[in-house]
Parts: sequence; C-alpha cells; structure tokens
Amino acid sequence: MNVLQLRTSIVKKHALRLGFDAVGISRVRFLEEEAPRLESWLKAGKNGEMGYMENHFDKRLDPSKLVDGAKSVISLLFNYYPSQSLNRSPKVSKYAWGEDYHLVVKDKLHELLECLREEIGEIGGRAFVDTAPVLEKAWAKQSGLGWIGKNSNLLVKGKGSFFFLSELIIDLDLEPDSPVADFCGTCKACIEACPTKAISPYSVDGSKCISYFTIELKNKIPAQFKGQFDDWMFGCDVCMDVCPWNRFSSPNQEERFKPLDFLRNAELKDWLELTEEVFKKEFKNSPLKRSKYNGIKRNIDFLINPAE
Repeated sequence: MNVLQLRTSIVKKHALRLGFDAVGISRVRFLEEEAPRLESWLKAGKNGEMGYMENHFDKRLDPSKLVDGAKSVISLLFNYYPSQSLNRSPKVSKYAWGEDYHLVVKDKLHELLECLREEIGEIGGRAFVDTAPVLEKAWAKQSGLGWIGKNSNLLVKGKGSFFFLSELIIDLDLEPDSPVADFCGTCKACIEACPTKAISPYSVDGSKCISYFTIELKNKIPAQFKGQFDDWMFGCDVCMDVCPWNRFSSPNQEERFKPLDFLRNAELKDWLELTEEVFKKEFKNSPLKRSKYNGIKRNIDFLINPAE
C-alpha cells in the first residue's frame, strides 16, 4: 500500500466510524463540464429569487478558490431517512423533522478533520454543509458516490437519495475514486409525479419547485400555484418518494434526527394557533427556522385557502 492509498484508507475508516454512510474522493479541479450547465440554468431564471446562486460563479466550479492549496475533495453522505412516518397535515419534508442538519453534520465533519490531523499530521482545509458555493452533487458524482438523477438529486444504487451531502476540501493528496454509471434508465416517475411540473430530465426549475416556494421565496407565493402543493407546508419529498431506488432506503441511526415533539403531535389547529414565541422555542434548532415564523404562517394560509 502506497502513501496515497494509506491516507485514503484512513480517511474512509474514520468517516464510516463517525457515522457517515459513504465517502468518496475527487481530485480538485475546475469543473469544466458543469460550467455551461450552471450558466444556462441561471440564464433561464431557474434560480427564481435565489440571487445568491448567481454569486461566486468561479468558486462554485473551482474549490481551489475556496481553500488555499486544495488538492482533494472528500465527499460524504449522511442518511436522514426516518424510522417512523409522520402522516400529518400539513406536510414537512423528511430532512427537517429533527435537528438542523447543518449543525449535526458540521459537528461530525470537524471531528473527522481532527481525527485525520491526529493520525496523518497537519492538514489545511474547510468543512462544507450546503452553506457555501460548492457544487456538492457534482463532486459526489465525481467521487463515485452515485449519479445525478432526472430529479437532479444524487441517487445511490441500492440505497436511494435520502442523504445529506457534505465535503471536506483539504490540501492533502488522496487516491481518487471513479464515477459510476447512471441507472435512471427510462424511468420518468419523478417527472410525472411533480405537483407543479418543475422537473424536466436532469433539471429542476427552482422557480416552480414547492421547496423553493415554501422555504426560499420571501415574497407572496404566486396565485397560479394554488391547489398544486399537495399539502406541503415546508419542502417537498414527492420526487424522492416516487423514485424506485428509494425502496432501498433504510432508517438512520442519528438521535439528533428524531422527529421533534411538535411535528409528531401537531394537528392543523396547532399550526393555525402557533405563536411566534412558541415557534422560536419549538424550532430553535430546526431547519424550519429558515422560513421564519411569518413564512410558515404564509405557507399554511396558502394551503388552507386554495380558492383565493
């Protein structure tokens, strides 16, 4: 075993020990093939009001502009598929049932980096969990963790897509993994099931996506989408729920992802009577904070008044 292989085995050993479900390695480079796709998506306005997607275009394509001396991207998957079902109205996307994944996964990334420093030596780098201009799915694909499906999510053969993606970008050479094949085949389940018809093959029009409307959009939800939300109040799981590969999903083992008591017990009347004080208390470490109290109330109002 050479030095690169030894370092890489240490990385993967500690990642799996800390609870990550899969880990893959890519060499840092400019993502030349992603540049025209990203540019076309932005020019078509598919980012909606997510203006931040237009920022740092060069950094999104080149990690060396985020981390000095970057040589390797360590891509990691962390399972969030729940062990129980919440058949309640209004609906909340599965990823938001427990504690904010940014907090949970970032803690594990920092622990992983410290473990690597202890065993390998000084390593420079940064941890990323969906909060910086990193094309997470592209790097996960490059590292062989899965392929980007027709719903634009990373799909993992035999495991599905209910995973949080994260990265360590470090200044250490590692042995890279190889991309895997696309196994979507002729399936169009996600395209046909999308309530707002936001999905075309291998692309999602963010400006039509329920997750965008209920989380990212800060203004009024367009009236033409009334009655199309299928009871989703925060996020949407439809394109993943119908994906055949997600029949292989297995429950996560992370205590911090257990559903919050409010989400497990709340009926519609509890959401309607929810005060800002209670919201801040119940969801202080929840992804629902991103929509804020007024956003959640707006979303509920949009659902229960479809005829307006």
